[in-house]
Amino acid sequence: MRLFHVSEESDIEIFIPRIPDRDDLDKSVGLVWAIDEKRLPNFLTPRNCPRVTYHKNSYTTEEDSQKFFSSPSVNHAVVIENNWYEIMKKTKLYIYEFDCSNFKLQDETAGYYVSTVIQKPIAKYVIEDLFGELINRNIEIRITDNLHSIANDVKRSSLNWSLCRMAYAKNKIQEVN
Repeated sequence: MRLFHVSEESDIEIFIPRIPDRDDLDKSVGLVWAIDEKRLPNFLTPRNCPRVTYHKNSYTTEEDSQKFFSSPSVNHAVVIENNWYEIMKKTKLYIYEFDCSNFKLQDETAGYYVSTVIQKPIAKYVIEDLFGELINRNIEIRITDNLHSIANDVKRSSLNWSLCRMAYAKNKIQEVN
């Protein structure tokens, strides 16, 4: 297993555990967050870029596969808003790799791992072409004017999904249950 942290910062030498903002986590324990390699594409966008990401799992129906993917050979998609296209073309990301021995699984579906101790990266990779990196990983890239519609649809699907930075999304619509 490989674990990573994605950042727009080029010079991180150590990762110090931070108290989480999320209310569902213990605020008395600082954490260093990492993502597994399977879900790494969910973070190959600018930090504040709102996005809907999803991938197939063993329970994904054929109907959902056909509805959410343009090709049977694709298993993972990243959807961004059209106003982020130019920003994403110009963004450079730094991927820090960790020794995974001090991490524990925090969320299996999301691929999140956490550590309570200071982490020093074992490697750093630079990604200058985010679209090219996603394409090389066989990730379907979708660009839309409204993330909320696809977010509502994917939440009702049989896919594994993640909604990131949706507070920054434009064209908000009411969620349909």
